[in-house]
Amino acid sequence: MRTFDSLYRTTVGFDRLFDMLENSARTDWPPYNIEKTGENDYRIAMAIAGFSSEEVELTQNGPELVVVGQKSTDTEGRQVLHQGLALRNFRHVFKLADHMKVVAASLENGLLSVEIVREIPEELKPRRINIGSGDAVAVSKQIVQDVEKPRKVA
Repeated sequence: MRTFDSLYRTTVGFDRLFDMLENSARTDWPPYNIEKTGENDYRIAMAIAGFSSEEVELTQNGPELVVVGQKSTDTEGRQVLHQGLALRNFRHVFKLADHMKVVAASLENGLLSVEIVREIPEELKPRRINIGSGDAVAVSKQIVQDVEKPRKVA
């Protein structure tokens, strides 16, 4: 149940604000690092010791990367005398910038690594426009022709 339930019933269009207020109270568990590994390459590393790859789910939905851990409860036949390991379920949402794409994920030695790349579409990359002399119509035709030429990918 939402803590702002009574406000939801009397307001219109403030959904995102209330979601931000609810999510601001979250803890930063499990611990994680965000690294920049190249000009357009990033890595999120999360310490999720005790979780298997079947118990962790990654989903990219638009500008959000959601990491959910659901620990299976197989405590049958075990008597835990001291519970020091935090094996609770978790859900962590990372807000991604425009044109970010998750390209790989791996789980090794309790460390989940998520590789992210910024892929800027060709039409949004800066392009050089030649300045010509003469009338503006001829120059605009030259720009259109430059855009329509296929570019070589290195």
